[in-house]
Amino acid sequence: MAAASLETQVISIQALNIGETVGYGSRWTAMRPSRIGVVAAGYADGYPRTAPDGTPVLVRGCRCPLVGQVSMDMLTVDLTDHPHLDEADPVTLWGDGLGVDEVAAACGTTAYELLTGVTPRVPRHTGG
Repeated sequence: MAAASLETQVISIQALNIGETVGYGSRWTAMRPSRIGVVAAGYADGYPRTAPDGTPVLVRGCRCPLVGQVSMDMLTVDLTDHPHLDEADPVTLWGDGLGVDEVAAACGTTAYELLTGVTPRVPRHTGG
């Protein structure tokens, strides 16, 4: 069990056609018909704004790549390969099954920076 985790949920799913884009500056372009999950977390919560496309995220335990630029309150993930995933599914940004070290390496930073960067607006829960 992970000592710390950052968890949230999918708040919306959008269908994209080939050539449609996601993120500020249209950073990511769909190369196939795609299902994009909008996730309730962003850089205002402490998730790195610089996270590149492909950074791993777990949606209901399934590895999905981040796509598009992380925004203040949301990020987007490609759910295309997991058609059973749906709105309100739990999302692990790091924690059980996805170590903070792996996410940090994908983002070009350290686990310490990610863990200490989580902002006060994120609810804290202690084990018990």
